[in-house]
Amino acid sequence: MPNFTRRDFMASAVGTGAALLATPYARAASDRRPIYQEIERRHDETVARLQAWVRQPSIAAENIGMQEGAEMMQRLALDAGFQQAEIIPTQGHPTVFATLDAGAPKTVGLYFMYDVKQVDPAEWSSPPWEARLVDLPGKGTVLMGRGASNQKGPQAAFLAALHAIRAAGRKPPVNLVLLAEGEEEIGSPNLPQAAHSPKVRAALSKCLGVFMPGNEQGPDGNVTIGLGAKGDIECELIATGERWGRGPAKDIHSGQAARLDQPAWHLVQALNTLVTPTGEPAIDGFTEHVKPLSATEQAMLDLLAARLDEAAAKETASTKVWARDANWRQALEDLVSRPTVTIEGLVGGYAGPGGKTTLPHKMSAKLDIRLVPDMTPEDIVEKLKAHLARRGFGDLDLVINGGFNYTTTTPADSALIRAQRSVYREYGIEALLWPRSSGSWPGSVFTGEPLTLAVGHFGLGFGAHAHAPDEYQLIESKNEKLYGIDDMVRSYVDYLYALA
Repeated sequence: MPNFTRRDFMASAVGTGAALLATPYARAASDRRPIYQEIERRHDETVARLQAWVRQPSIAAENIGMQEGAEMMQRLALDAGFQQAEIIPTQGHPTVFATLDAGAPKTVGLYFMYDVKQVDPAEWSSPPWEARLVDLPGKGTVLMGRGASNQKGPQAAFLAALHAIRAAGRKPPVNLVLLAEGEEEIGSPNLPQAAHSPKVRAALSKCLGVFMPGNEQGPDGNVTIGLGAKGDIECELIATGERWGRGPAKDIHSGQAARLDQPAWHLVQALNTLVTPTGEPAIDGFTEHVKPLSATEQAMLDLLAARLDEAAAKETASTKVWARDANWRQALEDLVSRPTVTIEGLVGGYAGPGGKTTLPHKMSAKLDIRLVPDMTPEDIVEKLKAHLARRGFGDLDLVINGGFNYTTTTPADSALIRAQRSVYREYGIEALLWPRSSGSWPGSVFTGEPLTLAVGHFGLGFGAHAHAPDEYQLIESKNEKLYGIDDMVRSYVDYLYALA
């Protein structure tokens, strides 16, 4: 937790007392006082920009608003000072590529996403596309809407930092290369096509690393830095009477079940072979290439277990117990080291009000398979197919919807991570290192060949409910442990100067 409050930091950053000049960092912060003042002055503008962005739906999975989303991303980049921003077509939804040449010695890469997850407005307490400001007890004023936290809020805060720097008559202390895709939420199938194109690859190759803006504070105020991330396979298993050669070829009356096989049960029986009764993956050879945690990673987990608030983590996860009744330390280790197989949803048959006596001819399961080093999507997909075939389920259609390889670990002593830790310290926070994030993102596009860059996430902010109803970004904090959006904007200014 911070050793001093957010208001203490604001007073020292914006004020003029002798204490401000006590350290080299504070003297540097004093030099940035005009930028900090612009951040405060432009608060309403920052919030309005985020509201406008959230009000533009860009749902890749449903092909809603994608061209409009790309064009808005292009305008946002140009308005923030990027000298060029172009929309690059791909085999799917377009990517936006932008550069800002500040004449600086160092160049930093940025990864953005302009797509968001699907929504069911009926599940929300505030309409998901209206971006209303809502008072949230225990937190403060939040902006609620789809994409507010993941990732438009942090990205809008970073763009606000560039606006403030320019308004103060300064240039950014580093050059910037931005790649903003519209397919992250469907597994980034075409990001490599854009990132590895000659022009984009040449620009990225000059970068000391690539970072993604994010809400990196937990509900207890701690900040964690993920040095890597799990991989992911998003896929569907589909059972049909046609492919099976048994059961009906169309939906019929369920009274026929006494003399017909049922594709829905066929799928359920197949799914039951994929995990043990305690939920551990049971796909043949699934963990063959899993790399054990190193002693350094185990030490990170010891520190995380001692510092992080288990009760707060359970509240965030809406659970009373961890899987397999694990203790707190084991639950943290499981989070970063265990691969998983998850049913995201079962689709098919009748799901309306009341009952309907139907025997469905088709049923599908949407799966999410998380990977750890040294697993690969290609290997696991082949093992899944072989596993099903050996058990009489080779007729199931396997459709791959997207996914990422795991993100290779960025060294803790890299310039990207050292700069993050130094900035967090100046805000009174000793950031904790995660061996890897339990979530997935396409960091492997940057850490792998041919770029082999350091990657990371940074941002002193708080948001919650990503991919869920009532997603929000904290705007005005009433919780001394948590920072609001102006503090988040300021942290990006400080991070750019630290990287320089």
